[in-house]
Amino acid sequence: MKIYTKTGDEGKTSLFGGKRVWKDDLRIQSYGTVDELNSLLGVALTEIKNKELKKILSSIQHELFNLGSDLASPEYKSGKKFSIPRINEININRLESLIDKVDKKLLPLKNFILPGGLKGAALLHHARTVCRRAEREIISLSKIEKVNTEIKIYLNRLSDLLFVLARFENFSSKHPDVEWKK
Repeated sequence: MKIYTKTGDEGKTSLFGGKRVWKDDLRIQSYGTVDELNSLLGVALTEIKNKELKKILSSIQHELFNLGSDLASPEYKSGKKFSIPRINEININRLESLIDKVDKKLLPLKNFILPGGLKGAALLHHARTVCRRAEREIISLSKIEKVNTEIKIYLNRLSDLLFVLARFENFSSKHPDVEWKK
């Protein structure tokens, strides 16, 4: 199978299920940003040494791939031919449990912190901001098209988790967070 199909040369692409849309369609932008987030987590994984953190990030990458396929596969009213993994409450509950579990290991925050510290932590902070952008784009999309409501909640929790994981990366390596100096 060739990697190029030439079907997008005129500026359109297909959603899963066959519907053709413009490549700048808000749905395409939304799952493109989720793909960017997933790629950024892949880069962060090259810097992070903590095995527990690597396991968490790897599992999130798989969930983000599911989330992207969920966005690329709007729920059609009839003729469902494909079984698409959908983000659901179980995914959200898992993120909340991870936030609570990891946050218990950290010192309480007494000041705002800046993105930074170790390179892996800085990359996780960057991933958090990309996650927030994806969330904003999906909220915009949900105003004009049907979107799985669990996706918005999932990304909101994920950005919180990425913040906690960035702090954990610094903490587990005995590197202080960068405090904001007013």
